[in-house]
Amino acid sequence: MSRILAIANQKGGVGKTTTAVNLACALAQNGQRILLVDLDPQGNATMGAGVEKRTAMPTAYQVLLEQADIPSSRLRSSKGGFDVVPANRELSGSEIDMVEIESREFRLKTELAKVANEYDFVLIDCAPTLNLLTVNALAAADAVLIPMQCEYYALEGLTDLVATIKKVKQRLNPGIEIEGLLRVMYDPRSTLAQQVASELKSHFGDKVFNTVIPRNVRLAEAPSHGLPGVVYDPASKGAQAYQELAREVLQRYGMAAVAAG
Repeated sequence: MSRILAIANQKGGVGKTTTAVNLACALAQNGQRILLVDLDPQGNATMGAGVEKRTAMPTAYQVLLEQADIPSSRLRSSKGGFDVVPANRELSGSEIDMVEIESREFRLKTELAKVANEYDFVLIDCAPTLNLLTVNALAAADAVLIPMQCEYYALEGLTDLVATIKKVKQRLNPGIEIEGLLRVMYDPRSTLAQQVASELKSHFGDKVFNTVIPRNVRLAEAPSHGLPGVVYDPASKGAQAYQELAREVLQRYGMAAVAAG
């Protein structure tokens, strides 16, 4: 059975998509079978995986509307070594279009169950809003991975997200947990970043990943080339950090990391 991780944060611009694409690629490079589901109408995870979102069809939109299934919609990220269920702007209309679908909060969960034995991990890139798409992701997920910057505004957003996860746990998905908090775009020279990082550790303990993702220009450049950062520049500090994150995730599940040569 696959382990389903929703990568979510209600605050935008915190590295969700960068984390989804690079963790997917790094896990694949460590011998894991990976499916990345793009649930953001911007389709940035799709593009970052090297898939052309404008011509991709069917997409997550058709999957959610019962017009296609995952096997017919998934595409291969040839450079990343993982499968992608793509997304584009069409997905932004799904909330209205799903109104008459029975059990619409569980559409993604139903579809993922059909391919559960084909993947070791399913990563879901969520939009930075709490809408029906994000609810579908949280209803389907075993756990939530939360990328966040070490800023005080980010701490406020984290409080809201934790409250949302608790509501989902009570009403839709009793098994969902917080997989971990990932500190991203981290600048060790910043006293504020150090203070917030320390506060996270004191409040969440071992739920905070040991791996820290630094602010790194090579990670930012990679999507324009249609490549995950770990492929675009494997030697960069950002790529190395995501490789370390993949090893930490595998270690949490008692799985061996077998890095590609």
